[in-house]
Amino acid sequence: MEYVIFAAALLGILILLFLKGLYDYRQEQKRFRKRLHTDYGKKLEREYRPEWFTHICRYSDKHAGEFPIDEITWCDLNMDEVFKQMNYTYSSAGEEYLYYLLRNPQLEETYLAHMEEVIRYFDTHMEEREELQFIFSKLGKIGKFSIYDYLDYLDDLGERSNRKHYLALLLMLISIGIMVVNFSVGILALLAVVIYNNVTYFGMKKEIEPYITSFAYIFRLLNIYPEFKKHRAECLGEEFEEMELAFRQMDRFQRGSGIVMSGTRAGGSGSPLDMLMDFFRMGFHIDLIKFNQMLGEVRRHLDAVDTFLTHYGYIESCIAIGEYRAYLGDFCVPSFHEERRIRMVDGYHPMLTDPVRNTFETGKGMLITGSNASGKSTFLKTVAINALLAQSIHTCLAGEFETCFFRICSSMSLKDDVLHGESYYMVEIKSIKRILDLIAHKEYRVLCFVDEVLRGTNTVERIAASSQILKSLNSENSMCFVATHDIELTSLLEDRYENYHFREEVTDGDVTFSYQLLPGKATTRNAIRLLSIMGYQENIIQKAEQMALEFVRNSHWQMLD
Repeated sequence: MEYVIFAAALLGILILLFLKGLYDYRQEQKRFRKRLHTDYGKKLEREYRPEWFTHICRYSDKHAGEFPIDEITWCDLNMDEVFKQMNYTYSSAGEEYLYYLLRNPQLEETYLAHMEEVIRYFDTHMEEREELQFIFSKLGKIGKFSIYDYLDYLDDLGERSNRKHYLALLLMLISIGIMVVNFSVGILALLAVVIYNNVTYFGMKKEIEPYITSFAYIFRLLNIYPEFKKHRAECLGEEFEEMELAFRQMDRFQRGSGIVMSGTRAGGSGSPLDMLMDFFRMGFHIDLIKFNQMLGEVRRHLDAVDTFLTHYGYIESCIAIGEYRAYLGDFCVPSFHEERRIRMVDGYHPMLTDPVRNTFETGKGMLITGSNASGKSTFLKTVAINALLAQSIHTCLAGEFETCFFRICSSMSLKDDVLHGESYYMVEIKSIKRILDLIAHKEYRVLCFVDEVLRGTNTVERIAASSQILKSLNSENSMCFVATHDIELTSLLEDRYENYHFREEVTDGDVTFSYQLLPGKATTRNAIRLLSIMGYQENIIQKAEQMALEFVRNSHWQMLD
């Protein structure tokens, strides 16, 4: 009687724990749904581990367009940080696709027009948007690897035969048949086969265990689809048609998948049913057989898996872009035209908390001069980032932004390559050469940004080489924005570039900057004045100013005392 009471009490505790877990799960779901509504468009506070960016690029690597943003330009513009700012996604498929969009700017308007239609649909259909965000959260994020890493691993496994498993099952049947004729021999034969299956099971199971993660994510891709398609939007008709076809292609993968998926935890959940199923798996290898069948289905239908990852990623990216716009508040949808011309009204940099906005229009390219720290580099990055965002997420940080389609590249934040024994000058001329090579193709217009061209060499050769390089960078097929301290270039290139500058003010022994773009070339310098403000000896300041004045008057340097 005591055992019955104990068993009943234990069963009651297990039921209570199950109900408590179910209640907590549902409460968390309610809280998450509420956050989707109340936190929409709020600043993201997510932290990223250093290794995270090693796998986020995998979808982009697999689907790279003809002219992706190269690593130099990506790093120049600090696009990892820009991506983090807009990553309002809840699934690996979504964030990898959003990254892909930024890495692969569009070169024609059809794709962007459709994207805009989808963004606006979810912006005006809050209930559908929140339902899909909730579904994407069920799909979730994998961890330190991309689903494409796992798919590659599966493909590397190749076809796996079930012949030995089927042979073992056949021997079991033969053993049972022998038992009818000779029970002792039959039972010994059956035990031998069962022992063999149990001994070999764990080695084979350990071999496939790492690949179960990819099956679990593919299973979730398919499992959320019936719920997902209940929220089908008219503007996504083609995407849903392709997913429907892919879903049917993966039907055999789903059938009986619980045999594999429910056995992925070591020892199962510990319930009597799980323990019984574990013995059943060990004895008959049914999960190993099903794994090989599922592996074959995945390898045959990798395109179907890719279809789901692409369309889920695209739809969630559109929702994330809409939420990014809500976060920005002040943004515009870009306008595209055929002319070689850019117009920006009140444009600003996304990573500045209190940015100064600038306006310009040019069809000629821009040569920007000004003192140190006056805002030249930030302005270049502002224009470059807005041009990239215009062609990738159809969103600009400006009041208005008009442009044509460009290939975008830069040479701005270069460093010595110590590992390969290359000086700054060698790194710089290689970086600029790659831009000249792009322009030479003449397939698409090139928009390039150069900060302090050839700063790694002497003045005379720098001016001579820079003038010829900048002339080539700004052609009928390209437009170049250049920041420089070399005031001589403003005269040499005034027929090919429009001159603009940034100015500083010195008041009460301090230098202040307005960061406002002004027409014409710079007429002031601040390097020597900054020495004074930093407390350098007065005789150094005075003699430096005298030497600079002498050079401006006579174009040669006076000898040192």
